[in-house]
Amino acid sequence: MHVRTLTGGLAAVLVMSFPLLDGRAVAAPSADSAVPVVAARVLTYDASGAAEFKSAVDRGAAIWNESVDSVELRPAASGQRANIRVVADNGWPRAVPGSLGNGTVYIGRQAVDQGYYTIRIAAHELGHMLGLPDRKPGPCSSLMSGASAGTACTNPYPNAAEQAEVEENFEGARTGALM
Repeated sequence: MHVRTLTGGLAAVLVMSFPLLDGRAVAAPSADSAVPVVAARVLTYDASGAAEFKSAVDRGAAIWNESVDSVELRPAASGQRANIRVVADNGWPRAVPGSLGNGTVYIGRQAVDQGYYTIRIAAHELGHMLGLPDRKPGPCSSLMSGASAGTACTNPYPNAAEQAEVEENFEGARTGALM
């Protein structure tokens, strides 16, 4: 699990906040010790059309938020245009990306009816929105192996390689160079 932390920068702020007992201020740390704090790129999603799969979509987004630091998936506010639209239909699950972080996810009931795990489906399809391709055939340990892992596979978590690829895809968001 990744945790967004403020290590050296937070320590410096705390030290700077407390004067010494005799009232003198504490010296600022050198520029070499400062840790830049960079926010994740926020992508919004609208799961209002996901019907009975809305909670699976919310959990799939939470899994990605737990797994990577460079991007964060948040539900869109009422009236806000979302980067990712999620809808339920009777076909096979699929994603139709427009560009990195933008597009439509379909949570198809056909796969659910065949016994595939809804949270894995949601996390897998959101993975496409984060720039990941299918990796079929593949083991259950690979989220992007999708249906090729079989109906017994309930792993909704991206593996280390998938996490690293998403981090790389959104690296520009952390430097301000993306979008």
